[in-house]
Amino acid sequence: MIARRRIRALLAAVVAALAQGCASAPGTDDPWEGFNRKAFAFNESLDRHVMKPVARGYVAATPSFVRTGVNNFFGNLADAWTSVNQFLQGKPREAISDAERVIVNSTFGALGLWDVASRLGIEKHEEDFGQTLGVWGVPAGPYLVLPFFGPSDLRDGPSRFADPSWWYYPDVVDREPLYWTAGMLDAVRTRANLLPAEKVLDEAALDKYAFIRDAWRQHRRSQVYDGNPPAEPEN
Repeated sequence: MIARRRIRALLAAVVAALAQGCASAPGTDDPWEGFNRKAFAFNESLDRHVMKPVARGYVAATPSFVRTGVNNFFGNLADAWTSVNQFLQGKPREAISDAERVIVNSTFGALGLWDVASRLGIEKHEEDFGQTLGVWGVPAGPYLVLPFFGPSDLRDGPSRFADPSWWYYPDVVDREPLYWTAGMLDAVRTRANLLPAEKVLDEAALDKYAFIRDAWRQHRRSQVYDGNPPAEPEN
């Protein structure tokens, strides 16, 4: 997986360079807005010309039960990482519950294609290493738009490279072409899941960049505090 390692190292270097080289402007809540808007425009162009058409084609070409199975499969892989992060956040009960989901769905759900665990009442959670860092008290830092990846911040940007999505595909497929196919399928199905929300976003946002930035920050803060964030300190 030489190519994958090179891309991972390159993206990590970009984030590190931003962290060291971008000076924060006092009194602003988006000190890297100039770079962020350029990255946002790049991502919008990529989405408009590549990802959205591919996602629409994926939806048109596949029955809903196939898309559900694909979502369940990748969701099952994510549940394993969620369980690890639950332990790291000091939530053993939730960690065990998420581990149970993986065991049940992998065993009785054909490697996760069927979400048997939810039918049995085992609740699904979503936790990643960025949330874990937030629970540990690492500040979010400035808002950051990553090319190809989208909204993030200085804490969550580097933490994405700890996500097993960078390396768990080789555990499922052992050939480079199949690895990239799995990664692209994950990206396409994720984009397809966002198609229904597009119209609402386009109608609501006068400044799409600012709308997504503020909504993402609020949602991310809610995730770190499990839906019950404390009041923000007054400036």
